[in-house]
Amino acid sequence: MDSLDNRLIARRAFLAGTTAAGLLALPGCQSMGGFSMVDAIRRLLDISARNAFAKLTAPGGFWDSEVARFDLPEMFGASGGIRSLLTSAVFKQNLQKQLNVVAEKGAARAAPLVYEAVTNISIPDAVAIVRGGSSAATGYLRSQMGQGLVNAMVPGLSDALRISGDPVLGQAIRALSGVDVGQIAQSVATRADNSIWKQIGIEEGAIRAHPESTRDPLLIGVFKVL
Repeated sequence: MDSLDNRLIARRAFLAGTTAAGLLALPGCQSMGGFSMVDAIRRLLDISARNAFAKLTAPGGFWDSEVARFDLPEMFGASGGIRSLLTSAVFKQNLQKQLNVVAEKGAARAAPLVYEAVTNISIPDAVAIVRGGSSAATGYLRSQMGQGLVNAMVPGLSDALRISGDPVLGQAIRALSGVDVGQIAQSVATRADNSIWKQIGIEEGAIRAHPESTRDPLLIGVFKVL
């Protein structure tokens, strides 16, 4: 059965690739014979985003990732009280880790917004995105969503910071002068936003390089052509 499935996928990919080759040879052409480049981009983005969020929302999703892990926001070096705490390398690392852990809550809140945006996104030049770089589709989606993820993550991150029972995080927040939890949440959200888009871009690049891993005939057909 697996062999038959693989043959069927290969045949569908061949047919999709044949059509894709014709599309890519015609600048500005978005569809031909029922084939849609927009569908290909949406599938590419959907799978990339789901792969990214599966990693980022898992325990240690940000902290354990060389792509997603982020440094301490600048505000944590701005006041005297926190600076004295950060002279301890252990304290500093634990604080950075806890903020990355909090970011997982933000990613969980951001995920459905990205999935919805992928479904509804308008793509006037899908062929250009297909021909673009390894994260061209991700870059386009990010430009369309703007600050949407940051704005959506801030409330949840504020709540997560307030209820966190981590002693290092609590001590650091109390040591900040003239900074409230909302401002910290904003800084974490901005960094989480960058990490989310980086991770989606990495997933997109992996699919472009090895479309067969998706077992999606349309994606195999389109990106094998390239």
